[in-house]
Amino acid sequence: MSTQRQEGSDGTARTTTLNILSGGAAQSLVHSLTPAFEAETGLRIAGDFGAVGAMADRQRAGTPTDVVILTAALIANLADEGLVLQSSIADIGRVETALAVRTGDTPVAAEDAASLLASDAIFVPDTKASTAGIHVAKVLAQLDIANVVADRLRVYPNGATAMRHLAESRDRRPIGCTQSTEIISTEGVVLSGILPPGCGLATMYTAAVATRAASASQALRLITLLTSPETSRLRSQAGFVSGPTSSTQPTA
Repeated sequence: MSTQRQEGSDGTARTTTLNILSGGAAQSLVHSLTPAFEAETGLRIAGDFGAVGAMADRQRAGTPTDVVILTAALIANLADEGLVLQSSIADIGRVETALAVRTGDTPVAAEDAASLLASDAIFVPDTKASTAGIHVAKVLAQLDIANVVADRLRVYPNGATAMRHLAESRDRRPIGCTQSTEIISTEGVVLSGILPPGCGLATMYTAAVATRAASASQALRLITLLTSPETSRLRSQAGFVSGPTSSTQPTA
């Protein structure tokens, strides 16, 4: 991801892209707002979407960035580190971690560990760097089945990739577990159910302008679009839920 510039009529260089580093949970929402943003500002959105921990590390490494969209906890950390503007921080909404099955498969309702044990493949995002993947690992340990299903885990860099592979799976009874936004936006899979009681996770996603943004005013405009009442329908369609933050929040 790089900042592209073109020369204006007055001979000055002008930025032509707005660079985003984002967790995969926000990918479909950003894409749905891209046409309106680009028509209004003339800037092309260049977004990188992946595991939130990896995206935060890229911001720390100096990747050219205008807007950062990560969990509220990670955005707070980046603000403390001086890497995003505190005054620009805005909540987008909560995202549930949920279960998925292939389109046409029998829905799975994980009321207890039995539903997870019945699957022959479990498609998940990075269990060390992604919000949902880290939580899945905790849930399997909490249910005392981590060792039993270890060889069934199919781990991918992010939830969107995991869901695409679930859709293409030839396994007999595969399931997936990632954030609902990534399930909803993937063709060939459907939301199936929530995690067992006591194992749920609703994560607040938050946007902020990078301290060294090349296009700070346009970055603020995108954040306004992401969070405004006028776009609440798009947020809901993408899988975001309004309201207060869940008491169960990841710290990374």
